[in-house]
Amino acid sequence: MKKVKLKNTDLEVSSLNFGGNVFGWTLDEKQSFGILDQIFDAGINFVDTADSYSYWVDGGAGGQSETIIGKWMKNRALREQVVIATKVGGETGLHPIDTSKKHILKTVDESLKRLQTDYIDLYYTHFDDGVTPVEETLEAYDQIIKAGKVRYIAASNVTPERLIQSFEASEKYNLPKYVALQPHYNLVVREQFEKQYTPLVEQYDLSVFTYWSLEAGFLTGKYQTEADFENTARGKGIKKHFNDRGKNILNALDAIAKKHHTTPTTIALSWLLTNPLVTAPIVSTTKDNQLQALLAVSQVVLDQADLEILAKASAY
Repeated sequence: MKKVKLKNTDLEVSSLNFGGNVFGWTLDEKQSFGILDQIFDAGINFVDTADSYSYWVDGGAGGQSETIIGKWMKNRALREQVVIATKVGGETGLHPIDTSKKHILKTVDESLKRLQTDYIDLYYTHFDDGVTPVEETLEAYDQIIKAGKVRYIAASNVTPERLIQSFEASEKYNLPKYVALQPHYNLVVREQFEKQYTPLVEQYDLSVFTYWSLEAGFLTGKYQTEADFENTARGKGIKKHFNDRGKNILNALDAIAKKHHTTPTTIALSWLLTNPLVTAPIVSTTKDNQLQALLAVSQVVLDQADLEILAKASAY
């Protein structure tokens, strides 16, 4: 698996970022260990999680995913070989979205304990509460970076306006700067990232790790009829995409996949990686055969004709 440099850091990460929201949710601990072993053996050294994953299982505090990852790293003695990204600020069953200094200082220690590590490589503002002054959030990050608990910080669900304010505050008060952005971006959901965030990614020299890179499975091609959306945990939430544009995208992916003797999953991820601003898509799976489709992205090169077909199908 190709390795890429995370901008403005000394971190080298795989060109696929494995999403750990499945750990403790659709995968139990034993199954999670199996998938983690496979991705590591395949060269994926970059694992993404959050303190809130997966609070929706029981409506509680979350932490299941971090706990499983922490046990796996300790059991396999792999901490120094794995780049861990986790997040703070997101809602759980016990608290709303919160990016206050008090919350961050408390929560980072809880994440470290669950992950069984002394430091977090990349720490995200998962969601922005929109109320806490950005300099307060950054002051919390400054404190935990100086304490050696976090190496670098990043932003996920932060509006363009608050992102700009954060960089201005970092400059004004000599506080840490975000080094990466985690946006919702894929062939179906393009407009917000391309119009609102791309200029900021370029201006602030950010690495980009896209979440919902396959739009919760929509782009894998497994949804072919209206009825298919009723049979999965995530189907109802993405059924809205099964319109003329969505069907055109699926047909384009299917045709290009056949041309390259691969899967729609592989083509959808390859398309993301043709964007020079995308550092590594976040991907996830619960099954071995799905994992192979993810890993195959390193063998596929889309040509100009492929890109034109996908551009036309996914135009907004």
